[in-house]
Amino acid sequence: MMIKSEATGVRTFPEKNIVVDLVITGGGLSGVCAAITAARQGLKVVLVQDRPVLGGNASSEVRLWILGATSHMGNNNRWAREGGLVDEILVENTYRNPEGNGVIFDMILLDKVKQEPNITLLLNTAVYQADMQDTSVIRSLRAYCSQNQTEYVLKAPLFIDASGDGVVGFLSGAAFRMGAEKKEEFGELFAPTEEYGELLGHSLYFYSKDTGRPVKFIPPAFALDDITKVPRFSSFNAKDHGCKLWWIEYGGRLDTVHDTETIKWELWKVVYGVWNYIKNSGKFPEADTLTLEWVGMIPGKRESRRFEGDYIMRQQDIVEQRSFPDAVAFGGWSIDLHPADGVFSEKPGCNQWHSKGIYQIPYRSLYSRNISNLFLGGRTISVSHVAYGSTRVMATSAHVTQAAAMAAAICKEKGLLPAAIGGHMQELQQRLLRTGQYIPSLTFSSAEDLAATASISASSELVLKEFPGTPLLKPLEISSAQMIPLKKGKIPSLVFHAEAAAATTLEAELRVSSRNGNFTPDETLARQSITIHPGRNCMKLEFDAEMKENGYAFVIFHKNPEVQLHYTHKRVTGILSVFNTVNKAVSNFGKQTPPEDIGMEAFEFWCPQRRPEGHNFDFRMPEGLDAFRVENIRNGLERPTTQPNAWVADWQDARPALTLEWDQPKEISTIELFFDTDYDHPMESVLMSHPETAMPFCVREYRIKDEAGNVLAEKKDNYQSFNTIQLPTPLRTKKLVIEVEHPSADVPAAVCAVRCYGGN
Repeated sequence: MMIKSEATGVRTFPEKNIVVDLVITGGGLSGVCAAITAARQGLKVVLVQDRPVLGGNASSEVRLWILGATSHMGNNNRWAREGGLVDEILVENTYRNPEGNGVIFDMILLDKVKQEPNITLLLNTAVYQADMQDTSVIRSLRAYCSQNQTEYVLKAPLFIDASGDGVVGFLSGAAFRMGAEKKEEFGELFAPTEEYGELLGHSLYFYSKDTGRPVKFIPPAFALDDITKVPRFSSFNAKDHGCKLWWIEYGGRLDTVHDTETIKWELWKVVYGVWNYIKNSGKFPEADTLTLEWVGMIPGKRESRRFEGDYIMRQQDIVEQRSFPDAVAFGGWSIDLHPADGVFSEKPGCNQWHSKGIYQIPYRSLYSRNISNLFLGGRTISVSHVAYGSTRVMATSAHVTQAAAMAAAICKEKGLLPAAIGGHMQELQQRLLRTGQYIPSLTFSSAEDLAATASISASSELVLKEFPGTPLLKPLEISSAQMIPLKKGKIPSLVFHAEAAAATTLEAELRVSSRNGNFTPDETLARQSITIHPGRNCMKLEFDAEMKENGYAFVIFHKNPEVQLHYTHKRVTGILSVFNTVNKAVSNFGKQTPPEDIGMEAFEFWCPQRRPEGHNFDFRMPEGLDAFRVENIRNGLERPTTQPNAWVADWQDARPALTLEWDQPKEISTIELFFDTDYDHPMESVLMSHPETAMPFCVREYRIKDEAGNVLAEKKDNYQSFNTIQLPTPLRTKKLVIEVEHPSADVPAAVCAVRCYGGN
């Protein structure tokens, strides 16, 4: 239809009013996870994003991999991948996109959001004004979309700011901080000096591509012409690209909000100067056929505003792993501070110090202390600069924002504001746990869960005495350990095997963690020297020691390249080998030895290897490892902690099955199943590839039957942790049978949780 307009006075853009239950600003991973969480709880949500794609720093516009407590498998946080929506998205991406293509990840996020009818998604839409009911209450936000020239008025009783820079908090007058606190304010010994700098800078990446023929490069006039201005210029090579060049960083001496465009141009200057150096210096002949395929158009931001809640997390909360009664999430990345001069600094690109385990994050850090209807999400949460060095990473940020979204659902249902939810904290925690959002030291329990009152039996239960099959021999080139979940009491006898060409001595140790639930083996219970003869050796370990409580023991064999140990191709849920290895990507050099005056602890790193490596030791336990009983499916935990927390079927069970029976018929409408998707695998979202699309422990096929043998539900290609089966109509039955298939010949079937709910 043709439109014709005569000359008029000043025009305005059309305005659209949207009224919902919750407005979420920021479409990075945090905002996406919050929006889906809230939508699935029944809230009408607007997700407003000022970019054309979702994902923020994880999107194809920036291309940073998503990481959190798992830290590239380079720390001692075992089975620490974040749960809930962030886990669902990472598992989905690994299945669909194991190559780590940023464009495919964009598609996955858009697909996830568009599948939720309760979400209104506004892309290319920037919030620019907060309309206040009074000085402490946001009435609505005003936003503008550059693509459809439309103004939006977004009205809701509750708001989540997951925008990174905290645009809603800033515009509404929320108390915030920017820069580093002095060490005296919170007693943080790691607080940076003014010389080191008080802000983390931005980074901008590039990708290269081999064309198979010579390609020349003519740099732009603005490219850095003297590469020696970058102290680490000798580290550049023709192979590294993407976020492996995270240290191309700048801006920590500037205003990381308002000077972002200036920072971007400086980063472009460096990137094009680097590429000119690689292509034209003559030092990289292997770069002759490479072309510059992609350069980031917007920098990835690390730090800007941090908003104040009712509690400000600090260094000691992380290092001491302090407990909070209002814990709703967890973190586990190192405290990771960078010199403010970034790529132009003579100092190392980062200064990372790890804690011995994961730490809780309290709800009181997830809402503004002075704007009563504003939740804080993503990296804007209430933390000190030092604590921010750990909480800022994307998987942690998304995990806490899921908690904010669940809290918003409770606020809506009960007519509360964020700070008033304290009396409903247990409900908030339990609702999060039900979705798979792991909270350290808490377990799920619900009076509505019918599985809790059922009589449960299994076709078999694995009692691990030995691994079937032919052993695999590997030289003991680095100190290695087998983690074994043991019960409180005397250490049982264990048998390992070794082979050697000549006589030698092998040193063995039994260690545990000094803090139950951690996986840092810092307490030695016993040692044993083993005489090794030429040929095959059967090593029976009789440690004169006891476990003080249920937990993982580490049977350690110290480095001896003359010895080959027996390993196995078999893998079992909750059984893992670890190695005293180095992972420079996360400042792991085998042992953490911090200066005495920064408030960090010294300890060794014992980390797993990525598959196809990381084989278990081929050990025998004559009395049997009885840690995989069927009762585990209702103990309120869906991942290994101090025990595997899963039912595992016997290797020889041809038809593994669980049976739930009740004395009287129960009405069932919803069945929830949790499977093992290997929470130890970090699932980096871009750049890195993964050895498999579905985790080897995950049950791929299952059937659910009623007491008459009718098939109620069936799945043949499962790869997700959390499966919700909604029956078309409520069923009355006295029995449910859940039949599962072994994932492979090398991995027995495991189920982590089963829950059943009635017609409500």
